[in-house]
Parts: sequence; C-alpha cells; structure tokens
Amino acid sequence: MNDVPLFAPTDEHKAVRAACRDLCRDKVAPHAADVDRNATFPEAAYDALRAADFHAPHIPETFGGVGADALATAIVIEEVARACASSSLIPAVNKLGTMPLLLAGSEELNKRYLTPVAAGEAMFSYCLSEPEAGSDAAAMRTRAVRDGDGWRLNGVKRWITNAGVSDYYTVFASTDPDRGARGISAFVVEKTDPGVTFGTPEKKLGIKGSPTCEVYLDDVRLPASRLVGVEGEGFKLALRTLDHTRVTIAAQAVGIAQGALDYAVGYVKERRQFGQAVADFQGVQFMLADMATKLEAARQLTYAAAARSERSDPDLTFFGAAAKCFASDMAMEVTTDAVQLLGGYGYVQDYPVERMMRDAKITQIYEGTNQIQRVVLARQVLK
Repeated sequence: MNDVPLFAPTDEHKAVRAACRDLCRDKVAPHAADVDRNATFPEAAYDALRAADFHAPHIPETFGGVGADALATAIVIEEVARACASSSLIPAVNKLGTMPLLLAGSEELNKRYLTPVAAGEAMFSYCLSEPEAGSDAAAMRTRAVRDGDGWRLNGVKRWITNAGVSDYYTVFASTDPDRGARGISAFVVEKTDPGVTFGTPEKKLGIKGSPTCEVYLDDVRLPASRLVGVEGEGFKLALRTLDHTRVTIAAQAVGIAQGALDYAVGYVKERRQFGQAVADFQGVQFMLADMATKLEAARQLTYAAAARSERSDPDLTFFGAAAKCFASDMAMEVTTDAVQLLGGYGYVQDYPVERMMRDAKITQIYEGTNQIQRVVLARQVLK
C-alpha cells in the first residue's frame, strides 16, 4: 500500500492560493464585468498575471518558468476563474497549447517556444477541432503534406480559444489520410507564418473576454523542426494532452462556482424579507448546504485528478474525465442556484452571478462535451 497521499496541498500551495486570490481581488475582479460587457480581451488581467508569474505557471524552470506542479496550476486557474472566467483561460489555454510540447517536443522546439511563453512574451493555443470534426476529432480534414525538407499545411480549425491573441498554435493535421487517426501529426504554427489568418470572433453566451475564432491555414510552409513528436502519433498526443488539461477545466468550473457561491452567501446575509435576513430561512440554508457540498466534492475530485496528472498515473484518463464532467455539471447547477437565490437581482447584469452562470456553461462543452466524457469514463470502467 502506497502511503504517499493522493494529494495534499502543502504550505507552498496555500501560499500560491493566497497570493493569487489577493492579486485577482485587486487586479482581475474589478475588470471582469467590463470584459464581459464589451467582449474585450482582459489585458489588465494578463498584465497582472504576467507580473506575478501566474500566466503560465506550469512551464518548467528549464525553460524559464516557475515550474508549478499540476495542483498549483489548478489552484491558480481556480482562483482566477473565481474572479473572471475569461481571464482564467490565460493560464488554462497556455497549458493546453504547450502540453503537447511538454509531452513530446524536442529540446530544441521546447526551448524555442516555451521560453517566450514563460517570460510572458507570447501565448499558446491548441487547434484540434474543425467545422466537421468536433467530438469526432479524428475526422479532421486539415492536411499536412511534405514539401522538400518541410511541410505545407492547408485547412480550417474552429472554436480556437484565444485565437488571434496567441502567438503560437499547436495544430493537428492529417499527414496520411488513409491511416485515419493513426495518420495525424502535430505541428507548431506561428501567428506570423505566411498563410495564417483568423476569422471574426464568435459572439458567445459566456467567456466573452476570451476570443474564439476560426484559424485558416492556406499553404502554410513549416520547417521539419516544427513537427511535435513523431509523425503519425499526433492523435494519441492530442488525447494525452486532454487527459492532463481536462483537470484545468475542472479547476475553472470549481472557481466559477466558488465565485457564485461566495456572492450568493453575502447577498442572502444582507437581504431582508418578511422581517428577517433571507439567510435565516431554512429552505435557503438547505440550498446553500447542497451547493457547498457539491462544490467541495468537485474540488476534491479535481485535486485528486491534478495529483494524477502530476505523476502521469495510469488512471489519469478516468480521473481527468471524471473531474471535468462532475465539476462542470456542478458549476452549472451552483451558478443557476446562485441566480435563484438573488431572485430578480440575479437576472440582471448589475450583479455578477448571471455572468458566472453564462460562463459556467462552456465548461460542460469544451475539451470534450460531458457526453463524450461519459463515453470515456464508461470505456475506462469496462476495460
């Protein structure tokens, strides 16, 4: 029996949380409503996160990063999401975009691209989905063909988070269409590569401050050194990446839900009806009890998954999917209940819980819908 705890936030993890919470209270939360209202990238939050090394905490010290472990990274994303979900996609998507390099990139490739991300000079996005290949990502039509000693890419990627803002993109393309999923490879594409353009940002329900665009690849010429890992191993690499980064979406969901619960608790303590504080009504107390219990259950599952991510445990696929699925369903429920607890005030933009409810919805959809998560979970159970 292994006596090492599955997870146990250390004093260092607690210090990371405290520092990130203070920063988000002072530098992120004050801009959250405007970021949502105007659908503008949260530059002030990005600047603050960079100054504190919270923009990409997972980057190893080898490449100039702070080398935060998976649990510390999850805590950072949770705390940022508690204040502003759009801003939490800065550290989350930086991890998503760079994870394929950390798993399979050459030393040369990683040094070239991870170093500027660690320094806060660039962001990194992940290009897997396409117009006709969402949940069925292996059906992608983007092609990469050999061109001398390099590659030439053509295709369209859809639903790309932080597209147009990020400088670098991990792009998955078919290098051998006859082999299906076994013929997919991964490449690093730069925003400034000739032939790279971006679509108009989508008008979304939530996370409005994080641009979501199509990425167009029109005869994009790449040197051989931009291949990530081994040719034909890209789809496996994409799935391995998601095993790790679904933990970050779970953390984002936990943070959004915590922000909503915090606000609702403060509100019901102050709001009076029928001569007493709304918090004194037993029905309200039962709602709060259920919200807090489900939130804490999701947090503990997320932290357990983060520990497995750090160790790359064999059961990470199950825990990553379970944490993402459970936490995002919880976030949608808790934010909806927070709106209910505020009554009519919860439904208007003067109060933040309606924004949190809208932001929570995407956590059930991206990085694999929760229906897909349940397919993944069932396969693991039935092995």
